[in-house]
Amino acid sequence: MDRPLRLISTNPVDQLARTLEALLVIASAPLSVAELAAAADDDPERVETALGLLADRHREGRSGIVLERVAGGYAFRAAREAAEACARLVERPVQRALSQAALETLAIVAYLGPCTRPEIARIRGVSSDSAVAGLVERGLVAEAGREDAATGGAIRYRTTPLFERVFGLESLSELPRLEELEDEEDLRERLEAVAERRPA
Repeated sequence: MDRPLRLISTNPVDQLARTLEALLVIASAPLSVAELAAAADDDPERVETALGLLADRHREGRSGIVLERVAGGYAFRAAREAAEACARLVERPVQRALSQAALETLAIVAYLGPCTRPEIARIRGVSSDSAVAGLVERGLVAEAGREDAATGGAIRYRTTPLFERVFGLESLSELPRLEELEDEEDLRERLEAVAERRPA
């Protein structure tokens, strides 16, 4: 018995959603509505409507990949239920825990960056060279130019879009305000809690 042909929708918004889906699959970083509209050669308002369709199709519990708004744009990530399998594929733990030194350093760069290693060390009270190097290796912080030669020419560091993506932030403005935090331990606990909710 012949199976009925499954017709692909000819609805223009559905077609646009499929185009956006392809763009997001091949993208190496989150894409903004403006970037998606330019690539798809379509109207930003229609892109937002199509993104709504995609978000519904690709959500936790319904799809193996989830569309999320992060780092000022849109990106796909693995669904939580698939995180272990994805981790085995790339041969790394599901969650690579950050050390206390790395969390402290990351918080300093996120709140005060761009900043230099000497500035980070001065705030933490200990050398932060290895913590900074580890965060650079993971892609959570990156070089952001140098100070003037007159002041030593030290490399300055800033957080990356990957940092925002891993911690589920649209932008750094979503970080807890410093005046809302009780103390350093409170900040550390909040960063750890956010990191644990997000598959890396």
